[in-house]
Amino acid sequence: MIRRRHCSAPVALGLLALAGCVPMVPPPAPPTIPPEVTSAVMAGVSPGPALAELGLAHEDARSALTGFVESCPKLLAREDESGLTQRDDWRPACDAASGWDAGQAREFFEQQFEAVRVGEGSAFATGYFEPEIAGCRTRQPGCEVPVYAVPDDLVRAWPAETPEDARTGRPPLGRTDADGAHVPYYTRAEIEEGALAGRGLEIAWAADPVEFFFLQIQGSGRLHTPDGEVIRIGYAGQNGHGYVAIGRVLREQGHLGNEPGQYPTSMQGIVAWLRDHPEEGREVMRMNPSWIFFRELKGDGPLGALGVPVRRESSVAADPRFVPLGAPVWLDMERDEADGLWIAQDTGGAIKGANRFDTFWGAGEDAQHIAGGMSSRGSALVFLPKGAAARLTGQR
Repeated sequence: MIRRRHCSAPVALGLLALAGCVPMVPPPAPPTIPPEVTSAVMAGVSPGPALAELGLAHEDARSALTGFVESCPKLLAREDESGLTQRDDWRPACDAASGWDAGQAREFFEQQFEAVRVGEGSAFATGYFEPEIAGCRTRQPGCEVPVYAVPDDLVRAWPAETPEDARTGRPPLGRTDADGAHVPYYTRAEIEEGALAGRGLEIAWAADPVEFFFLQIQGSGRLHTPDGEVIRIGYAGQNGHGYVAIGRVLREQGHLGNEPGQYPTSMQGIVAWLRDHPEEGREVMRMNPSWIFFRELKGDGPLGALGVPVRRESSVAADPRFVPLGAPVWLDMERDEADGLWIAQDTGGAIKGANRFDTFWGAGEDAQHIAGGMSSRGSALVFLPKGAAARLTGQR
């Protein structure tokens, strides 16, 4: 199935364009998995249809093959949190992929993989993109929003009051205070008030706090400087505080909706409200205490959690507890743009649970437009190497 794009209205540079023709509607609740189910194996795995029945398009397969080849070194080196595969399961497909004729990409997937459903296979997908905003290398008038690298005092440790029997998993992020105690790291409000100023952590400066706020939500982006330089920045870390969706806050406060005097329930409506109410808007943004730290990227695309570049209409973020990072994923969604074959190469703070995905749409006006309007239900299949699929589903 070939993905189709919807219309894209002319927009200005950056995330602040208000004229997009597809609204970012509030997402319906994604499929739920009981909280005690923490892996794909626990959710249950069943055989999917034969890959030849899916109607995989050649161009779709070609781009997915490129992404899979780039992912193979990571697949062969990392442990699979989902429980679906072992590292050696991927070796035959990776060995075959390295020399496979791209013109026969569809045949590669059909020969090397089998589809499985995780849980019931009911999926929910959103979209993300690489924002382009105005910025500068050095601080100057009109360019004064700091873009920070990861500070060296951001560490993981157990607070002293945490009982020994509760110290499971990774310790929380935080910092060591003057008394030697491990405490939560600085919040968005504290960072904006200067908690990190004067420490030489600035890798660049953004021109607009609202634009930068949304770039942080996306996790990567491009800064366009006045002299024409493009600085690509990517996710490097986070301050350890949970993400709060300000769109939900504004809806609860009655600012967004369909009633007279309300702003549209969309990314564009959120931005318009923040613009029209700068003082209140700053406080609303601070209700999201999460802060993202960045590093400068020199490659040809933003790096996903797998450590390889994510590609437009080819890379998808998933929960690694339910999808092996690097695995092909087939989506059949209500929104046709999201249909087809993707490679799971990224994760996201809000991308949690079985069959929850975030599709990547690259950079530019249409990327912003499609990603902002992507909120779709459908079904998902995970492609696994044939030996792994047979082991899980009892097929021989």
